[in-house]
Amino acid sequence: MIAMFIQTESTPNPEQMKFIPDRVVLSSGTATFPDAGSSTRSPLAQRLFEIEGVTGVTLNSDSITLSKSADTDWQVLKSFALNAIMIHFTANEPVVLDDTNTTAPANARNAPWSLSRVKKLWQHARGAEDPVDTDADPEVISTIKELIETRVKPSVIDNGGDVEFRGFEDGVVLLEMTGSATAMRTSIEQLLRHFVPEVTAVTDYRDAMPKPGLDTEDGRAIRKLLDERINPQVAAHGGHIALVDVADETVYLRLEGGCQGCGMADVTLKQGVANEIRALVPTITNILDVTDHAGGTNPYYQPGKGG
Repeated sequence: MIAMFIQTESTPNPEQMKFIPDRVVLSSGTATFPDAGSSTRSPLAQRLFEIEGVTGVTLNSDSITLSKSADTDWQVLKSFALNAIMIHFTANEPVVLDDTNTTAPANARNAPWSLSRVKKLWQHARGAEDPVDTDADPEVISTIKELIETRVKPSVIDNGGDVEFRGFEDGVVLLEMTGSATAMRTSIEQLLRHFVPEVTAVTDYRDAMPKPGLDTEDGRAIRKLLDERINPQVAAHGGHIALVDVADETVYLRLEGGCQGCGMADVTLKQGVANEIRALVPTITNILDVTDHAGGTNPYYQPGKGG
């Protein structure tokens, strides 16, 4: 099994997202499935409708567009959809039953991450309320929020990014950081620690969630590779590559800062990062980019200009 790369793009409709794999989806035409009942001729669409929250599937020559219910979080659904698409294509299963460019199903249809597991990873920080240490002084939390809104956010926005408060637990400030905010994390932490002694660290809220795969031997080895070899290089471009998780011979990466939305992101993964990871851990067969590249506000190379 070889690595497969899938990019995602937002659409004008917030309830739809486009998934672009590195291979042909349909040999010709477009196939639209407005509900699960209409998808009987498409094994790929049927697999995607098995994901809770998917309400529609459209297949084009180079992309798969999913529609979701209004109460479903893309952060939950996207990770599961990426896995389903990857498994479908690497198993060489047919996209539609009358598509002569594909072959019959080769294995069972069981994605490595169940939807319940993905939800568990995200529910802590994407719930109805931000996670807050019940023992923390309310004035401390209020001060942190005020500093973020009045001092941190304006600076981050000026540099093409954004930042949102997501919680405060055990001295750690959890932030949702996009664009340039990731590269400014150290400066943000220094500012907050200067004004609020109770703050011990600042981290992206996604990195604070439980990730069982990071505690394995492979997870630790890959994280060390990123920290010591790869990230020092991409930092020169204002970027950062985060290890999201390692599960079932698959590595999940998120590109941040100047790497998010960068026109060279796909090349960086295929020719650089993926090769180094597989050389270090030969059992890894898939490297998935779960970055929302459409959300990148300050890419080092604008899409289409990376060569």
